[in-house]
Formats: sequence, C-alpha cells, structure tokens
Amino acid sequence: MIDVTLLGTAALAPIPGRALSAMFLTCAGHSILFDCGEGTQTAARKAGISLMKTDIIALTHYHGDHILGIPGLLQTMFSSGRTEPIYIAGPEGLNVIMSAIMTLTGALPFYVGLIEIPSEGLRLREIVPGWPNEAVLSSFPTKHRCISQGYSFTLGRAGKFDPVKARELGVPLHLWKVLQRGESVFADGKEILPSQVMGEKRRGLKVIFTGDTAMCDSLVEASKGADLIVCDATYGDDSRSETAIERGHMTFSHAAETARLAGAKRLWLTHYSQSVTNPELFLQNATSIFPESICGYDGMSAELRFDS
Repeated sequence: MIDVTLLGTAALAPIPGRALSAMFLTCAGHSILFDCGEGTQTAARKAGISLMKTDIIALTHYHGDHILGIPGLLQTMFSSGRTEPIYIAGPEGLNVIMSAIMTLTGALPFYVGLIEIPSEGLRLREIVPGWPNEAVLSSFPTKHRCISQGYSFTLGRAGKFDPVKARELGVPLHLWKVLQRGESVFADGKEILPSQVMGEKRRGLKVIFTGDTAMCDSLVEASKGADLIVCDATYGDDSRSETAIERGHMTFSHAAETARLAGAKRLWLTHYSQSVTNPELFLQNATSIFPESICGYDGMSAELRFDS
C-alpha cells in the first residue's frame, strides 16, 4: 500500500491555498518528500502530515520554487529533536546546492547524506532499514531549462506463497514469513530459496513524479503502466503550448497525452501557473485525451493498493 499527498501545486510563486511544488509519499511507515518549495511545512500541517517521518528528500532540479523550503524544514527537524539521518537525492550539482543550504541551516545534530540514484534504481532498505524489500526509487532525465530529473517509485509484489511446497521442503512455520520477505532460510540442513516456495511475481505499484518538464520520450518510457502520474501541467489553455515548450513545461493536454501514451491508470495535474486561477475550467483539455485526469490541489491524497 502507498499513500500519496500533494503538498504544493503552484509554480514560481506561492499564493493563498497553493504552496510551491511538493509531494509526500508514505509506504510501510517510511516516507519520501518529492521537492520542497515554500509553504511545504504549512501545507503538511493542514493535511495532517508529519514531515518528521521523512527519510529522503528527492529533488527534481534546483530552481528556487522547488527547493527553498528545505532550510526551514531541516531547522524544524532540529528543533523537534530529530536524530535520525535524512538523505537528499537530486540531479548533477547536488553537492553545490546543499553546501549553500547547509550554510543557511547551520550545524545540525543529525546526518544529512547526499545520494545518487543508480541506473538500476535504489533499493530503499539499503540506506534506511524498514522499507519493504521491493520498494525502489528510480530517476529519469526530464526536459527543462536546466538539468532535471523525474522519479519513479515502485513497490514490487512477490508471487503467492505455496505452503504445500514449504512443508514438503521441511520449512518450519515460523520461517515462512522470512521466505515471504524475499530472504532465504535454512531447514533440515539445507538452504531454501524464496523462489522455491513463491509463485511468479504479481503486478506491483508505480508512482511517477515529474517535476518541471516538457513532454519527452524519457518521461513516457518511465511512466509506462504507472498507477499514478503526478505531472507538470503549468498551463491549462492549449494556446499556451509554444510557451510551455519554450519554458520546459506542459499544458494540460501535454500531460494527458503523456499519460495516454504511457498507458497509466490515472493522472494528477499540478504545478499551475498563477494565471490558472481555477484549474477545473481547463480540465476538459486533459480528460478529452485521458479521461482519468484530475486537477490536483494542496492536500489531495490517495491510497494505492495492489490489485486483488
């Protein structure tokens, strides 16, 4: 199960009721904050979310409207008594940006680790114990006016456990859960692998967070089969298409076409220009292409579950 909450849906400048870019994802009691614009802490409080549980802050790029909430958040964690490490991911240039941010925060009593996402994706339990074994964070290049990347969070799902095979192999009942977690066990003097008692892997869950981007093949490829795409939709009106492309953004139609090409299940539109005072007025531009499009708003949340 994955819980996703939008904490900021504005572009460039926050406005009343619309903080700057941020999304919070929680799985098995652990959390990732995607981007951290101004107003993220206020939006989290309104949504009843504790950002103190954040394990990783995943930054899409280094424009101010996506990162300027970080110094205040880290200082709040300090004043709240945090001692656990926090990790920050981002595209090329992260060291330079975080040096400036740490100058603003001053010394902190907890470790702030900078991580690169490997090409095969980062198995989260390798840096933070407690994440499910099949929870993986991956990144992919996006198309903006600076170096930028989007993120894919996937939660794999093991095949069905076969108790008959487990008994035949002499696996004691108390070790069944170990095999179900994807770890091998020893029984009757021999090693038993999960593959010996588990069926074919079943469909898992996938969430995409784009950050700022124009339409691009890498986004479509990364989003294939996604359960949810949280997507740049800066301009509602199709007449702004050229402006969107020039500035490295998308219209509602561009976002919907991306979701359609990717075969996604649903699409949340976000990162609205200040000129888009009522996103719902433009929603048809998206739903006419991809019916499962929704106008995101600060505090909107969803619970994603495995197919039965």
